[in-house]
Amino acid sequence: MTVIYATATTANGFLATPDNSLDWLFAIEGETPETKPLMEATTALVMGSTTFEWLLSQEDLLNNADLWAEYFGERTTFVFTSRELTAPSGADVRFVSGDVAEAFPSIRTAAGDGTIWVQGGGDLAGQFLDAGLLDEIVLHVAPVFLAAGQPLLPRNVFTDDVELVSAEKIGQFVEVKYQVKR
Repeated sequence: MTVIYATATTANGFLATPDNSLDWLFAIEGETPETKPLMEATTALVMGSTTFEWLLSQEDLLNNADLWAEYFGERTTFVFTSRELTAPSGADVRFVSGDVAEAFPSIRTAAGDGTIWVQGGGDLAGQFLDAGLLDEIVLHVAPVFLAAGQPLLPRNVFTDDVELVSAEKIGQFVEVKYQVKR
């Protein structure tokens, strides 16, 4: 089992604008990083409530539950939230709150031997890192700079914590992979 935080980011480390818009990401033309291999290896997804609500809104998934299955299949999705939220019909979405370390045994059980993909937000990924539960960080760095926004990883992370595994140009993006040191 591997726990990966994989996400797109601006060159100066923002996931989204201050109002959680990803319009900057969809404006980038040309080849984009391929996430299909990661999704195929993924057996459980983890995200925060803002990411989850953005997905629901962007694709109108509460009214198009078939799209959820098309995007995520039958994978269990864990959504960290302190609020009451609604999942698309038929989706295996589990709402959890509190400490990631306390929720992790359930996430690990759902994932089996597969990959757990932490999709965001940055603070949630940081909580996995703080708890020693994150194995890899995969960034798709875009040629975009925002004056402000939602931070990629609101933590101090130094070279003692991560090791560069690879960097590859993909269209306008750079895919950077880091191994988290234990």
